[in-house]
Amino acid sequence: MSDQPSPALIELARRYGVATEYHGWKGSLVQIGDATLRHVLTALGAEVGDDAAIEAALRHTEEQPWRQVLPPTVVCREGDGPWVPVHIPHGTAVRCTVTLETGDVWNASLVERWVEPREVDGRLIGEATVEVPNNVPLGWHTLTAHLEDGTSADATLVVTPRTLPLHPSIEEGRVWGLMSQIYAARSETSWGMGDLGDLTETASWAGEELGADFVLVNPLHAAQPVPPMEASPYLPATRRFASPLYLRIEDIAEMGALSGPQRARILALADRARASSTDLIDRDEIWEAKGEALAILFGVPRTRRRQRQFDRYVRSEGQGLVDFATWCALVEELGMPWGTWPKDLQDPRSAAVEEFRTEHEETVEFHMWLQWQIRQQLQAAQQEALAAGMTIGVVHDLAVGVHPDGSDAWALGDALVHSVSVGAPPDQFNQLGQSWAQPPWHPGRLAELGYAPYRDMLRTVLRDSGGIRIDHILGLFRLWWVPLGKTPKDGTYVTYDAGALMGILALEAHRAGAIVIGEDLGVVAPTLRETMLERGIHGTSILWFEWRDGQFLPPEAYRSLCMATVTTHDLPPSAGYLTLTHVDVRADLGLLERSVAEEKESESASINTVVRAVVERGLLPQGTVVTADSPQDLVDDVVVALHAYLAQTPAKILGVAVPDLVGDRRTVNQPGTDQEYPNWKVPVADPQGRTVTLEQIEASPLAQRLAAVMRGD
Repeated sequence: MSDQPSPALIELARRYGVATEYHGWKGSLVQIGDATLRHVLTALGAEVGDDAAIEAALRHTEEQPWRQVLPPTVVCREGDGPWVPVHIPHGTAVRCTVTLETGDVWNASLVERWVEPREVDGRLIGEATVEVPNNVPLGWHTLTAHLEDGTSADATLVVTPRTLPLHPSIEEGRVWGLMSQIYAARSETSWGMGDLGDLTETASWAGEELGADFVLVNPLHAAQPVPPMEASPYLPATRRFASPLYLRIEDIAEMGALSGPQRARILALADRARASSTDLIDRDEIWEAKGEALAILFGVPRTRRRQRQFDRYVRSEGQGLVDFATWCALVEELGMPWGTWPKDLQDPRSAAVEEFRTEHEETVEFHMWLQWQIRQQLQAAQQEALAAGMTIGVVHDLAVGVHPDGSDAWALGDALVHSVSVGAPPDQFNQLGQSWAQPPWHPGRLAELGYAPYRDMLRTVLRDSGGIRIDHILGLFRLWWVPLGKTPKDGTYVTYDAGALMGILALEAHRAGAIVIGEDLGVVAPTLRETMLERGIHGTSILWFEWRDGQFLPPEAYRSLCMATVTTHDLPPSAGYLTLTHVDVRADLGLLERSVAEEKESESASINTVVRAVVERGLLPQGTVVTADSPQDLVDDVVVALHAYLAQTPAKILGVAVPDLVGDRRTVNQPGTDQEYPNWKVPVADPQGRTVTLEQIEASPLAQRLAAVMRGD
């Protein structure tokens, strides 16, 4: 079979929102092959086995809307009053209503508009048009079509803000804050990795003593509850619930009711956890110790008031929490992946799963209790951040997807596509492309579900926070789908309803009073940044990536509605980048497409072009040049000057990476690798690679220098 797709296959791909070509990072037009298109279309539910199947699939795309009385979901902006098609047997009378989330019922008017009826499945189907009232308030409502035979059909109606209002502190000027991989910034009292107690301390210190407005943290999403624990915060089991690894054991209320032997055991477990992670972070050992300690605390009888609080939390989270806790209990009993479980346990709605839940009620309750503890500690962190003077507080990070064997993949079923992986096409920094081993949302099924899984996830992450960062926000517009078993180069883009996804994001953030930062780096979809600007969503600018037409961008050319930073978690800390750590790491891992010498020469020239631009602004002495062998004092001066350069931009949000506060050089994550590099296991260290504690970070003179630059002192 030729890898050149037929015109019919290309047309079918277009109708499903599947790209048949794209512009690569070098500017060339790349054609998508027949095999990739067939795989992706099959994953979306289209039959493409032969030419006849493709023709039938084309007819299906034309007829399917006529088989639905209403589209499953209508997402609009406040004040729009959209027209919605209503498909009914030709000649049938219909009336429509809108039921608000408050329970009030409004009438919706039919529009005088003639549409030629169509024969579908042997019946003549007509199309009426209903106009949604343009004063329907923000929120989640229901549009209902009432037919004259007494039947009815519903559609989810979501009214979203026209734009997300600027946070008051941003509207008045700008804000700055720290960016922390909190597992890496551990204190002397934490159990081998940073925890929510350390986050609370970081927020308190940064707000009170540095004058920071926020702390942006890595995704806190939960991984599997058994070893080996997934290290990447960007490959979680679920995006809705958080990892109990981050719990500060000593802050759990039941600690006060322990017996002497119980307390002694927990102290011994703490010592064991700390000893396990002297260099790299060993999540398996930490969880073994913390898991035992948490089981002891769970067994302490709760007061009546605490029990009522727990019950209230469980009710508020609904079936999603029950499903996640059940999956955890199943994993502890049967292991991973869940695809190897008995067939009836692979369906979260089966009688077998309900029976298992009843038989393992205590274990399920334990995992729900863990999430309650996390919610309390996150709430405390946000309260302390605001009390310390932060205007925004904790900003959470939302990963782009989930582990294919995780709880979301089990509980959400066909809302996710399991035969492909999310990734990215080749680009300058990842020249082989990337595959992240994550099943993407199914765009059509998500709409059929009224976007409820997406909404519920956003609500949980936004609770008790001042903002949210959307990793790879390009995914709300289009995602690079890689067929399983193929390389990232064999993928293609699949389009999503960006208006719906961005609108719902704006609605939920507006209700939470939160800012939204979108990571819009790499090969971006057309109009993405214009849409973000229109929606009031901040973009992301990384100093090293800010070039235009071969020239390094001057500060005044930066966007205003963005978060500007020198580095990011997918690059080395600033000191490491200046001294070419990123080249050495990629060379050792065989990720370069040219020789090490050529790469270093090119990167050094690029870095010193940036340094010269900083010098021209009067932020460094004339003639400053940085090399891999530059003394630490010079490297520190350049790092401070780079941040001062960003302070001259109009960017409304500035971020400083916690590793930059101590001159760290080690890469946290090297994209395109798995076990080849200790991704997400590296604690914050000094320039010599020696682990530093949170207490040492707070005492760092470099931290004070960077904070002064950010404050504009």
